[in-house]
Amino acid sequence: MNDGYLKILQSISSSTPTPGGGAVAALSLAHAISLARMVARLTEGKEKWLTGHQAANTLLEKTDGQLELTLELARLDCEAFDRVMESYRLPKSTSSEIEFRRQSIHLANLGATESPFRIISEALDFMRLLPLLADTCNSNAITDLGAASIMAHSAIRIGALNVQINLGSIGNRATEFQINTQNMCAEADGLADRLASVVSNRM
Repeated sequence: MNDGYLKILQSISSSTPTPGGGAVAALSLAHAISLARMVARLTEGKEKWLTGHQAANTLLEKTDGQLELTLELARLDCEAFDRVMESYRLPKSTSSEIEFRRQSIHLANLGATESPFRIISEALDFMRLLPLLADTCNSNAITDLGAASIMAHSAIRIGALNVQINLGSIGNRATEFQINTQNMCAEADGLADRLASVVSNRM
């Protein structure tokens, strides 16, 4: 660990509202991807784990560049929430200012909903890669893959909380986000259960 990582943790623990839960969800996904890539690298090229080579290579290919993306998602989530706060601070002395402020708040809340929703979507895409690798990977690293699943599942559940809290502020888009989020959470729950079972059996 280095000073840069400590600064991130100190920033999260500060009294400022960002980075907050959405950014932490993205960082949780970053840790999940990192762990899974480690497991894949401990599997690929090892003759003993020949049956896992394809799954390992697939995961490495499909998660290439994803660590950078998760950090970008964390940054975007902070910016989205900052826009919400800025919108509420807009002047409201005249009817035109009130209307502009109302529209700004609506758009900012929509952005603050879309940001964690994207994190959920990316994390679910990642979780879908895990079952085949779990079945065939280097069993010496199976607990690390289990940890990756837990971290990704946490990212989805944290993201869902951040979507849910904004539903009352985004008008007619609320139902769409609610249904899609619920469906993705249900799929993630199933994948997490499946991974936990495989990890337990292969330990």
